[in-house]
Amino acid sequence: MQKTIRIGTRDSQLALWQANKVRKELIELGYESEIVPIKSTGDIVLDKPLYELGITGIFTKNLDIAMLNGDIDIAVHSLKDVPTSLPEGIVQAAVLKRANYSDILVLKDTEEFFGQPNGIIATGSIRRKAMWLNRYPTHKVVDLRGNVNTRLQKLEDNEWNGAVFAAAGLERIGIRPAGAINLSWMIPAPAQGVIMIAALEKDDFVKDACEQLNHYETQVCVGIEREFLKQLEGGCTAPIGALAYVDEKTEEINFKGVLLKRDGSKKITVNKTAKMGRHRFLAKDCADYVINRGGKDLMLEDEEVSAVQNAVFSTKKLSEAQKKTLPHTIGIKDSDFIKIRFNRISPKVMKNEIENVIITSQNGVEAILNSFTKDEIKFKDIYCVGRRTKKLIENRIGKVSHVAKNAKKLAEYLSKELENKEVTYFCSDLRLDILPAFLKTKEIVVNEVEAYKTMLSPDKISDEVSGILFFSPSGIESYLQKNATDKVAFCIGETTAKEARKHFENVQVAHLPSVDSMLELVNKYYNADDNLSEEEE
Repeated sequence: MQKTIRIGTRDSQLALWQANKVRKELIELGYESEIVPIKSTGDIVLDKPLYELGITGIFTKNLDIAMLNGDIDIAVHSLKDVPTSLPEGIVQAAVLKRANYSDILVLKDTEEFFGQPNGIIATGSIRRKAMWLNRYPTHKVVDLRGNVNTRLQKLEDNEWNGAVFAAAGLERIGIRPAGAINLSWMIPAPAQGVIMIAALEKDDFVKDACEQLNHYETQVCVGIEREFLKQLEGGCTAPIGALAYVDEKTEEINFKGVLLKRDGSKKITVNKTAKMGRHRFLAKDCADYVINRGGKDLMLEDEEVSAVQNAVFSTKKLSEAQKKTLPHTIGIKDSDFIKIRFNRISPKVMKNEIENVIITSQNGVEAILNSFTKDEIKFKDIYCVGRRTKKLIENRIGKVSHVAKNAKKLAEYLSKELENKEVTYFCSDLRLDILPAFLKTKEIVVNEVEAYKTMLSPDKISDEVSGILFFSPSGIESYLQKNATDKVAFCIGETTAKEARKHFENVQVAHLPSVDSMLELVNKYYNADDNLSEEEE
């Protein structure tokens, strides 16, 4: 029986349109397929953390994780959203024939404002903003974010002269307004207008299927554009445009690129051609041309004057890769407000085999291993909270009999399933009473072993900080010893949020109990939201 290809996509109107286009083309080739919308980041069961795998794209990360987890077989993206370096194990399986790559201006009224000094244009793209200000330096460019329909409505509701969109995005979902103007002078984002299919490197069946959808000319052109971007190392923080296309008569590839200062006051452009088949160094030659004319200095000027609009503080140390998932407009600092000290657990605890063991955190696992080797540990049945804790236990101690999402659900499970009504709970000196209290009401004996101490270690936070990231109720307790509550509390889960609501007026809760989900929450709160993907497409 032929494999059904599961097509992963974001759940926006445009993303679903693109995924359905891929599905239709696969069906025409005789392949069974189905659409699998992916809403939010899930846990990934791998030996390496996400940042070591190179999963960095804010708009593609969720689909990368789903694919590596085996939840989908392919992911459909707007190629301009895809980082120039793909995660380990994921490859570009195909690009479809390019659609309209142009930027267009949707007008509110008439074109008369072009010649006026006080025109107002809306866009959330730093490339479009810089190019517009370079051409119309006296105009004002206001920020515009959200999906296509949201942005069109904002244009209707505000006193702006117009807003800039990608032609492909509006045309694909059939809502290009009459009278929209093509901005032929505006060089598009690298790979704008192109749908890309990603697949697992090891999945030959899927790669063979997708290869039949690949449009070679588009692949060559967007490859040059993306290599130009990569050579400049601009990513999404510098205003960079690039367009490569094939002249059918001469069989030459024409390339034009641009790098601008964010305020549009400076611009470096490049135009070069190369014969198809002899284009290997075209992108590098063009990037070198820009760099040799001061491109690096221009980007450095922007970095030096770039103001941090929002400052946040994490009460847990983050990796540099995690910090970089936030845009330059959100500055983040961090410190461990909770420190752990492992206790020396008495050897008597391991003298006999322990039948029912409860571990509710990774700190509990590390504390046990700090006192005993794997061979010395005598656990019959292990019950834990959280997939990451389960993974750590099974890697370093032994098989887990049951894992629950939280302490309450684990307690409910144990009260129904345990035959021997006695458990040993390896815990901290500071812990929630939910689990032991519930078990005791069900006449289950709870032997608590204090495996580690949780110590509060607060810092005084600057008044400029507007948001605090909390990962536990203890972190909130630590923070309150030295700091005020006139800030936004970003919480990793509902248990932490419940405590935060006692002290903070504005409490935001992550969809999933992970650092990645917390950072996504911060992005969305400060308007660096996931819908920005549709700004270009």
